Amino acid sequence: MPAITVSVNRPSPLASWLPAAGALLLAALFSGCSTLPRPGAFAPRKGDEIMVAGHWVHTGTRVVTWMDPGGYDAYRVERRFSPLEKSDWETSRQEVKYLDSPNRYNLRRQGLSDEEIERVRGGGWDLPLLQRVVDQFVIHYDVCGTSRQCFKVLQDMRNLSVHFMLDLDGTIYQTLDVKERAWHAGTANSRSVGIEIANMGAYSPQGRNPFAQWYAKDARGRTRITLPPAYGDGGLRTPGFVGRPARPEPVSGAIQGTELIQYDFTPEQYRALIKLTAALCSALPKIKCDYPRDAAGHLVRQKLSDEELEAYQGVLGHYHIQANKVDPGPAFQWDYVLGQARRLLKSGPPPASASLDQAPIRRRF
Repeated sequence: MPAITVSVNRPSPLASWLPAAGALLLAALFSGCSTLPRPGAFAPRKGDEIMVAGHWVHTGTRVVTWMDPGGYDAYRVERRFSPLEKSDWETSRQEVKYLDSPNRYNLRRQGLSDEEIERVRGGGWDLPLLQRVVDQFVIHYDVCGTSRQCFKVLQDMRNLSVHFMLDLDGTIYQTLDVKERAWHAGTANSRSVGIEIANMGAYSPQGRNPFAQWYAKDARGRTRITLPPAYGDGGLRTPGFVGRPARPEPVSGAIQGTELIQYDFTPEQYRALIKLTAALCSALPKIKCDYPRDAAGHLVRQKLSDEELEAYQGVLGHYHIQANKVDPGPAFQWDYVLGQARRLLKSGPPPASASLDQAPIRRRF
């Protein structure tokens, strides 16, 4: 990832023998005018940037921010998907019992001095201070199926927020600057960045699940994602996109000591998440590009103890934070995501899995 640099304009050597006014004029002519853009010029973006404490950080994958057309803005207080005349805060709090505050985020305060809190409470974060505070990246699945539905639930129904959402086609949506304390992971909110990945979640093999509604076989026998009719086009930004889980059958595995089944995420989601993970680990270097491991070096599959969570810095699942959560579920390919992100960063141990596992999984239920 490119480093953030600051250029300093120095006056011409001629200024050493000119009056002060002349020196300032020469400095402006020889340095400022040659580097500053023309007034009124638009600064182009590439469309892959995320915002970190006011800085644009490139990811190498498609990003739609809250400021872009079609983005999702968690700074606003009104409901996004209610009728316009009923979307204001006063009406919203009367109609939705869970909406107890006009805001869905607040200030990161943990670890800050009183002076620092006063400095940043109006939004005045600098990058080094945020780098000191944020050291975790939390992975969720949304159980909504699409990012549009996820934002509707968070913003219009639940009084919650998350920094990023990752849609079926690999589009990343950023709803807040990473400097904000989003409400997505309980005790980890003050120190973490969160992402909700579009996926219908994990379930007990003996229980009910929505898989029949969301997954079907096409004419060639391949598994595809089928959006319910009420979702329309799902808000997907890729025209004609056909989503397919990376593995064609449900994947089984234990989380929190309970056996679960889950359809895998799409290859497009994995590719985008790898690049976002690398970008965050570079921009916020206290987020180590690794997952929680046990003494043998294997992935921890249950909640971390309070002491372990307090000491942990890196990428983790929602289930590592709360015992009543199981996301991102047994299908999530941790070694692939973190291994490929480390490869992008050109640091850390070699990837444990060089390619995305797309082989069928033998069902054990």
